[in-house]
Amino acid sequence: MKKYKIALIKGDGIGPEIIDEAVKVLDAIAPKFDIEFEYEELLMGGIAYDITGDPLPSETVSKSLGSDAVLFGAIGGEKWDNLPREKRPESGLLRFRKELGVYANLRPAVVYDELVNASSLKPEVVKGVDLMVVRELIGGIYFGEPKGRDEDKGYNTMVYTRSEIERIAHQAFAIAMKRNKKVCSVDKANVLDVSQLWRDVVTEVASQYPEVELSHMYVDNAAMQLIRDPKQFDVILTGNIFGDILSDEASMLSGSIGLLPSASTGDKVGVYEPIHGSAPDIAGQGIANPIATISSASMMLRFALGEIEAADKIDSAIKQALAEGYRTQDLAAYDAKEVCSTSEMGSIIANYAAK
Repeated sequence: MKKYKIALIKGDGIGPEIIDEAVKVLDAIAPKFDIEFEYEELLMGGIAYDITGDPLPSETVSKSLGSDAVLFGAIGGEKWDNLPREKRPESGLLRFRKELGVYANLRPAVVYDELVNASSLKPEVVKGVDLMVVRELIGGIYFGEPKGRDEDKGYNTMVYTRSEIERIAHQAFAIAMKRNKKVCSVDKANVLDVSQLWRDVVTEVASQYPEVELSHMYVDNAAMQLIRDPKQFDVILTGNIFGDILSDEASMLSGSIGLLPSASTGDKVGVYEPIHGSAPDIAGQGIANPIATISSASMMLRFALGEIEAADKIDSAIKQALAEGYRTQDLAAYDAKEVCSTSEMGSIIANYAAK
C-alpha cells in the first residue's frame, strides 16, 4: 500500500467546507488504488491570526515542508482587511509561497461540454477550450525591490533574473510536451526591459524543446485573444502580475470560478488549491461549489504523487456528475436536473469515483 502525508490548510470562509468534500473524494478512491492518505490540519489565514496572532505560523511552514503535498482551501475576508499589511491573510499566503519555493502556478481552464452555455461567451467560441496558464509565482513586481510609499508616491519594482525565467520556462515546455506542444509566452517586451529579457530567455529555452511550437504575444493582445479565440491557446507562459490577471480572465471562460483548480509547484512541496477566494458571504450555507477543490485534489494526485489513474478517475467522476445534471447553486440555471448542496455534490462525485 502506498502512503502519502497530506497537509490540509482549510483556511477561512468556505475553505473548510470545500476541503472536506475533496477529502471525501480522496478517501473514496483510495482503496481502489491501494492508497492510504494521512492528513494533518494546519492553520493559515485569518483563522491563524485569530488563534496565534500570525497569519502564517512557523509550524504550518515546517509541517507543510514535511508532507508529500498541501491541499489548500481559501483565506481572507473583510474581517481582517483593516489589520496591518503584514498581519493580513494575504501576506501570510505570499510568505507561504516564498517559504515553499513554489515558483510555478499551473491554472487549467477547461470548458465542460455540459456547461458550455454557462459561459458569457458564445458556445461556438468556448466549446472545447482546454488551456493551461503557467504563471511565475514568487518573482516579478509582487516581490521586487525597492518598493514602498510615502505621502505622495508609491512604487514597486518589476524584477526577473535569468534563472527565474529559465526554471518557469522549463515547466511550461515540459507541460506542453504532454499536451498539444504549443507554448505562447506573454510579455510586454515592446515597452519593458524586464519583458525583453523574459522573451530572450524563453526563446533560448525553447531551443531545447524542438517539438514545441513557441509564439510570443504582448499581454494586452493576449487579454483580447483569450476572449476572441481562446481555442488558439494550449499553454500560456507568463510572469506573476500578467499571469494573475490572465488566469482569472481565462477562468471565466468556463462560466463559474467555482470549477477551476490550480497547482503551485517548485522544487520542494506543491500546493493544490481552487482559484476562487474564501467567499465569506456564503460560508456555512452549504451552497459553495466544491468542484474546483476536488479538481485540485486530482491535480495533486497527478503532479505531486504520480497517481495518474486515480487523478483520471476523479476527473471522470466530475464529468459524470455534470453530465447527469447535478449542479450547485452557482450553476443552477444551466441544464440542472438537481440542485445540490456542497456536501451532496461531494458525495455524488465520491460515489462515481469509487465505482
